Formats: sequence, structure tokens, C-alpha cells
Amino acid sequence: MPARSYNWAFADGTTIAVNDGVIMVSLKDGHAPTADYVSKLREVLPAAFPEVLFYFQPADMETQILNFGITAQIDVRTVGYDRVKNLRIAEELRRRITAIPGVVDAHIQQEVYAPDFFVQIDRARALQFGLTVSDIGNSLDTSLASSEQVAPNFWTDPKDGVPRYIAVQTPQYQVHSLNDLGNTPVSTGTSPPARQPVPGELSNVATVTPASVPVSTGTVPGAAQPVPGELSNVATFMRDSVPGSANQANIQPVYEVYASTQGRDLGSIPTEIDKITTDLEKQLSPGNTIQVTGQIDSMDQAFRDMTIGLIFAAVFVYLLMVVNYQNFGDPFVVILALPATFCGIVTMLYITGTTLSVPSLMGAIMAVGVASANSILLVTFAREQQFAGRTAFDAAISAGHTRIRPVLMTATAMIVGMIPMAIGGPGEEQNAALARAVIGGLLFATPTTLLVVPYLFAMLRKGNDGKPAHGVFAEVPE
Repeated sequence: MPARSYNWAFADGTTIAVNDGVIMVSLKDGHAPTADYVSKLREVLPAAFPEVLFYFQPADMETQILNFGITAQIDVRTVGYDRVKNLRIAEELRRRITAIPGVVDAHIQQEVYAPDFFVQIDRARALQFGLTVSDIGNSLDTSLASSEQVAPNFWTDPKDGVPRYIAVQTPQYQVHSLNDLGNTPVSTGTSPPARQPVPGELSNVATVTPASVPVSTGTVPGAAQPVPGELSNVATFMRDSVPGSANQANIQPVYEVYASTQGRDLGSIPTEIDKITTDLEKQLSPGNTIQVTGQIDSMDQAFRDMTIGLIFAAVFVYLLMVVNYQNFGDPFVVILALPATFCGIVTMLYITGTTLSVPSLMGAIMAVGVASANSILLVTFAREQQFAGRTAFDAAISAGHTRIRPVLMTATAMIVGMIPMAIGGPGEEQNAALARAVIGGLLFATPTTLLVVPYLFAMLRKGNDGKPAHGVFAEVPE
């Protein structure tokens, strides 16, 4: 029986009964990183309440979006119709995943052993009282969940025109034991009509001095009377456990193991989870599977797409410069500055202890863009100087002297602008990876642009000294 008529249509499905609860905490300004508080609570709460299961759901909007509606980063599920075996394997999954270093809050999302009372109605005895199973069920539902569940009744306030429920319910504090539950009234039936005694006095039938003694003789036809009854008179109670929730995927039953990470990046955990799932898949019945979803699936897909996008961007930029420069050598000089950019990105992430993530990959793309723009600026000027009749070496030196200030201004402006974000204050931890990747890439790319790119230009272009045109179409300097 539901204790309250709450609408859980927009809930995540983890809070399903009165034995579940959600505690939301708002932090004051100037607080420490949220992860520090969560880590501390994961230690003290289970120690103070060992019989209670605690787990932390994502509180920030970014993590909720990355989870695609799931309340945990890791979701490993058993899918199939063999419920008994799949549940046993899901419990083994939870046990093994809990043992992985860096994994926290591992639990089975479905409440499969929710405590419950079963009311076993004695139909024969209920019939003697003129009661049906429906009558008893409605009486019990009205007492525990209010008459709103059985016969909704509304009253419209004439002042504001808002309809409100009118409900009758036994106060919960009066139903705090099994004996109180057995005293629930179920008197909706009536007894057969019976003849009732007629009250009288002795003086009506005899002469007595000096008193009138009451006397009752005979009966008169009576009407049907309510039968007083309690639930314990027609039913017995049994303690048992039932599934509190049930999930399905493509019409197949699902048991899901949720988990999160702490002190370890998510990218290093899937390998160990794959070993566990590969071992347990051998125990599944035919047609049943184990699926790994959550952020692991979206992370793998995002990394794959970002890597492909980064490679295609470099290739397309190179081809675009080939069309612009009318040769393959000058674009190659620009592209050779990018490895230093990637080295700076990896070095900065390693020094700051930042993991490779989607924000850091976005920062890598930004750093590559700025580094390429600076290299193009320098190489273009050096080409113009070589077209004017100077040697490749002199043109490279001149380009380095002339373009040093624009290159330094561009890189410095980007680095200085990213420093506040890279510090990663409270609530800004997610964006810090992007800024750190940009800063690291430009710190390595800028010296490379000013020192290595001119050298590569002088080495690769020295064979073109004195030639007025180096491409398919004649390039006439102004």
C-alpha cells in the first residue's frame, strides 16, 4: 500500500518507498571543492549508520547531462528473461566492481528485497461476516493511503476556485505496530435481520404492590445491523520481501549495477570492468547479456568522435593550405609545429594531475588552432620575403623578427585569459581541464613557432631561392 500519493513521474526511479530518502545540501560561498565533502561523507556516514545504504547522485548540471539521465557514472546491467540467474550475477557484479580501486557507491539500482507485509484473507470467515475481498481491501487502502485512493472526493474553494482533495485516513502515528494494523475496521457487511426483545414492566401483566419491576418478554421484528469487525478477525499477516521496482530494456528484464568514481579517472576503469564482465558472461543463460552503459559508453564514443574530428581537422587544414600555397612543402612546415603543441598539452595535464576528458580535448583543438594560425602568419611572411628575392635563410630570419610581436601577443592574450579558469575554483573544476590544455599547448607551441618553424622553412625552402613562382600558378609579388 502506498503511504503517500506522490507523483513520481519525473523522478529518477531510485526513491521508490518510504524507506528511501534524498538529502540535498547547498554549500555556502567560499566552500571547498565539492568532491572533498563527498569523500568525507562516504567515510563517516556508513560508519555511523552501518545498516543504511548511501550513495551520491550527481548534483551539477554538467554531470547529469553527461550521464544521459542515469544517476551514476557507471552502469553495468544484466539483460534477459532468466531473472533468478541474472540477479545472482548482478550481485556478483556489484561485489567485484566494489573491489576495483577508485570505484565507490556500487549498488544494485533495483530494490529487489523490499520488506513487505502480506495480508492473507480467510475468504470463508469473511463470508460469514458478509464481507468480500474487495471490501476488506478498500477498508485497508482507505486506512493506510486515505480515501483518495478508493473514492476521490473534491471540494472547490469558493474564494479562489481551486479544487482540493477531501480525504479520510488513519493517522500514521496510530499505526505503528502490527497489532494496530490488525485493528483496522473492516465492518462494511451486515448481519441477517433478527427479532429484538420488547422491554416491559411487571405492572403491565399483574397487580403488584408497591413496585413496578421491569420485565422483558417476547420480541419484535428488527432491522439488519452492522457487523463490528477488525482485520485480524478475517486475515492473517506474513512478513516477506518483494521487488520494489522493475526495469526493462527492449521488453527484457534488467538488473543494473550503478557505481561512481573517486580519486581515479573514469578512463582507466573500463578495462577492469571488461575483465569482470567477460568472466561472468560465461555463466549467463543463452539469450542473456551483460551491457556496460553510462558515461563509459558515452565517453568512449566521445573520445572516438573527438579523435577522428581532430585528425580530419588537421588533414583538411593541411589540404586547404596546399591550395593556398600551391605546394606541399610550406603547409608541411606549418603542420610540423603541431607535435610540440600536443606535447605541451600532455605535459600540462600530467603536471596538474588532470585527466584526459572531453573538455581537455576541446582545449587541445583550441590550442592547435591558435598554434596553426601563428605558424601560418610566420610562414606567409617568409614566403613573401623569398619572393622578393631574399634567400630562404634571410627570409626566415626576417619573418621571425617581424612576426614575433603578433605571435607573442596572440599567445599571451590566450594564456592570460585562461589562467583564472585553469585555477579551478569551487564549482569550476569541470572547465579547468580545457584551460590547462590550452595553456600547456601554447606554452610549447609558441617557442616552436618562433624558433623551429623558421629553421624548417629555411631548410625546406632553400632549393627555391631565386625562383619567382613556386606553385601551379605564377605568383607575382607586388
